[in-house]
Amino acid sequence: MGIISSVGNDLDTYWKNLVDGVCGIDYVEDFKDMPVTIAGKVKDFDPDRYEIDKAFVRKQDKFTQFAMAAAYQAMQASGLKTEGDEANIDPFRLGVYVGSGIGGFEIQYRETAKMVEDPTGKWVSPLFIPTMISNIAAGHIAIKHQAKGPCLDIVTACATSSHCLGEAYRAIRHGYADAIIAGGSEHASIPIGVAGFANAKALSRATDPKYASLPFNANRQGFVMGDGAAILILESLDHALARGAAILGEMVGYGNTCDAYHATAPRPDGSTQARAITLALEEAGFDPEKDNLYINAHGTGTHLNDVAETIAYKVALGDYAYKAHISSIKSMTGHMFGAAGAAEAIATVLALRDGIIPPTINLDCPDPECDLDYTPNVAVKSDITLGISDSLGFGGHDACVAFRKYAE
Repeated sequence: MGIISSVGNDLDTYWKNLVDGVCGIDYVEDFKDMPVTIAGKVKDFDPDRYEIDKAFVRKQDKFTQFAMAAAYQAMQASGLKTEGDEANIDPFRLGVYVGSGIGGFEIQYRETAKMVEDPTGKWVSPLFIPTMISNIAAGHIAIKHQAKGPCLDIVTACATSSHCLGEAYRAIRHGYADAIIAGGSEHASIPIGVAGFANAKALSRATDPKYASLPFNANRQGFVMGDGAAILILESLDHALARGAAILGEMVGYGNTCDAYHATAPRPDGSTQARAITLALEEAGFDPEKDNLYINAHGTGTHLNDVAETIAYKVALGDYAYKAHISSIKSMTGHMFGAAGAAEAIATVLALRDGIIPPTINLDCPDPECDLDYTPNVAVKSDITLGISDSLGFGGHDACVAFRKYAE
């Protein structure tokens, strides 16, 4: 697994900060004249650390740079190699399913500004298109690691990387690949992105960045934007065992539905969101009598999401919803959009590995409509046996992925 985020640019730092309840949201100088002045920006990003050369950095949007860095971490940890004497996977059996909700947003804005200034378009970069398109991160990851198998960029807004994981899982199960580099990347917290979401009344206008992203809190005002990338390497069990891979966990379920209700608002009765959760749980073999369940919530900190999501858990789980451990790491990272699902899947796998539920920080005034166990303020130790992460995106896109500890 690999991560670039506001709370850490490597797996150990990311996980330690989540468990410790460290908030990565800060004041952003570029936003000082805007109604929203905070975001979960990536800090201290050093491309050299991930073998990304300076020429590539000059040409590529940060969403691609972040994706390359997270994929580098994940591939280094996996030990997969397609070339040379150490090759251990057929390059045509290694795929890339990496998406972005928006793509090269900063590039789009910069080059569009040139066109507005001079309608002839003569100053628009010839690299505009191949740096802006949202599939380019997946393409560059494939080039870097010589992954010649299936390569897809799924775009489903905030559910993007959960769908990338789920569809990669199915592709491997059905024999189309032995391993897939899967996840998402986003760099959307730029002024025009803030303006768009702020004018849609979706963003928190809190002035204290450390008390701004407040999932399931009665004081919440909206979500907080966040940047980053998250990548997981999914591999068939047979292939992993044959090469002696270090197995971190087992992906055991996936659900994919659509609200078919509204462009931006979730279905309020939670029925379609619950169906995605139920599909993942059924495939995972969830047993309420035996399993100790952790749910990494979408938990954006908007009233519509938090209430509908709470209802969805109750529809999917019945009375067991009150027994489940639930938390939203967006309280610390902000909303990473296309990268959120994969970042939260990583947290789910690590929660299973270590038996620790990361907290929902600043949950000091729970919304009475959100009456489940959202792990307020501090991490909780628990020997969880099954973890799920659900994601809900504009357009009504619902996804849920499920993981278990790997039992040899």
